[in-house]
Amino acid sequence: MIVTLAAAGFASWAAFGPIWCTWWLGDAVGAVIVTPVLLLWWENPKLKWNQRQWIEAGALCLGLNAISLILFGGFFHAELKNYPLEYLCIPFLIWVGFRFGVREAATAVCVLAGIAAWGTMHGYGAFARESLNTSLLLMQAFMGIIAITTLALAAEVTEHRRAEERVRNLAVSDPLTGLANYRQLVEALETEIKRYGRNERQFMVLLLDLDGLKKINDAMGHLVGSRALCRLADMLRLYSREMDTAARYGGDEFVLILPETDLEAARLVAQRIAKRLAEDGEEPKISVSIGMAVYPEDGDTIHEILGAADRDLYREKGVPKKRFLLPS
Repeated sequence: MIVTLAAAGFASWAAFGPIWCTWWLGDAVGAVIVTPVLLLWWENPKLKWNQRQWIEAGALCLGLNAISLILFGGFFHAELKNYPLEYLCIPFLIWVGFRFGVREAATAVCVLAGIAAWGTMHGYGAFARESLNTSLLLMQAFMGIIAITTLALAAEVTEHRRAEERVRNLAVSDPLTGLANYRQLVEALETEIKRYGRNERQFMVLLLDLDGLKKINDAMGHLVGSRALCRLADMLRLYSREMDTAARYGGDEFVLILPETDLEAARLVAQRIAKRLAEDGEEPKISVSIGMAVYPEDGDTIHEILGAADRDLYREKGVPKKRFLLPS
């Protein structure tokens, strides 16, 4: 392209080197700035922000645009060009990198680059020189460094946030089924008991026991047995509302907490879970026994309400009651 321009007389052969450098740097920096924006927004176009995040994003957008226009919009006196005022935009890019993510950081860099390019082309800002080619070289080099640094920072922060989320999930979830673990189960029960103290709305506790897990393990191996547990966990997720809590109580037992639910509604949920599990089409065929208890009629403490559900479970099984103990 540069050869074509020079041969056609639109560019001087003496300036071939600087023009080529500007062209190449512009292409490279453009790819670094524009490509992440297009790919990231294409991959995830939806914004799942709460009200606080929308307000913060609005403040960030106003601040970044204001400082960009001040730096590259001709508001500073020409004598201030030699001062490193262009670095005033960096705090806003750090802000977006820490508080939002890579997608938003790439967008902020793209907006800044657009304003900087417009200002530099019109002779405004710290990069404006007598030679337009020199001005663009300085601006492109600055934006390239800023873009790479900001995106790397945002990516590192996002990865750190994901690692923390994984650790938090491991602390409150069962590693096999992904349901809540015993610790989260107790916290959910405590929350529902406190909520009853405020609004006096009862809640149901379903205790589910996977029938014949030991026989499955002995006949087909523990991998098949683990898959059977996951099948039951999938049914619990399928029939759980957002306000419900499904947890693995331990071994082959699970608990489903149904806030603001009466006995008839809980019985309907239990029937649907048992029916769907028996008809899921996988081998071996499995079934589940379910005991129910209502708070506070069947008990007003965690131990009592789980014990009542346990007794109801073994009445359904028709076998002698085992001693009920809370896991340590």
